[in-house]
Amino acid sequence: MLHPKIYLILCLFLPVRGMAQVVTSDTLQVTAPVDSVAADSINRLKKEEAAKAAPVAASDPTGFHYKLTADGTVTAGNVNRALIQVGGSFDWAVSQLFRFASNPSFAYGRQNQQLNEREILADFRTSFLHERRFYYLGFGAVEISNLRKIRQRLTGGAGGGYKFLSRKNAYLSVTNVLLYEYTDFITNSAEVKDVNVLRNSTRVFGEYQWDDGRYSVTHTVFLQPALNQPNLRWNGNVSFQLRLTSLISVRTSVQNSYESLVAVGRKNNDFRWTTGLVLEVK
Repeated sequence: MLHPKIYLILCLFLPVRGMAQVVTSDTLQVTAPVDSVAADSINRLKKEEAAKAAPVAASDPTGFHYKLTADGTVTAGNVNRALIQVGGSFDWAVSQLFRFASNPSFAYGRQNQQLNEREILADFRTSFLHERRFYYLGFGAVEISNLRKIRQRLTGGAGGGYKFLSRKNAYLSVTNVLLYEYTDFITNSAEVKDVNVLRNSTRVFGEYQWDDGRYSVTHTVFLQPALNQPNLRWNGNVSFQLRLTSLISVRTSVQNSYESLVAVGRKNNDFRWTTGLVLEVK
């Protein structure tokens, strides 16, 4: 038979030891999930910070993207006038090395049963190393203009570009190319001959967005002096766009074109202000 003192010590010791084992086991079971959640949170925060820090080029999405625009006006009565303008923007990044793009446009206008405008522009551009800050590009274009009495204008060139800004909500680039141009005017006048020149073409392009892309402003300016004769061309446009849905937007644009050498009876400067709808897929 155990001594009463020994029996008392055993009674006190055994429950305490059992309680210590239970607490230790619970602590281990709770601690493991807490550490796992904390690690996942830290990893998630690191990924979010890395995504925020990484710049996203506004002009460098991958895959195929397009934008279609249409606007115009029709009036009837004392003045019968119709103006329709359609444009498109197509962009295809086939790899990290090559990218293809095109911005065709068509404008048709009549006033008092007389054809005033029938403007057609078809171009094709390719860029090399387009994901880098400094890249290379080449392009060709065909233009027909009843407004400027141009039967056919052929242009082609190659050069380089530099991205000053390449972020998600702001993009600004400057390109400079050596350009060849041949223009065939619709005229029998000896005063104006067909144009066959080399030009230095500088383009400044910018696109800016805010409020998660709901508002955007785009601008393009071309400066194209001839290298072998006195002949200057420049044109520019500025557009403001308001997104209504994920596909539809309202846009207003201002365009201006200047040519120092034009066909007889044509003015050197043309200005146009239009408002219409945009169908866009990004």
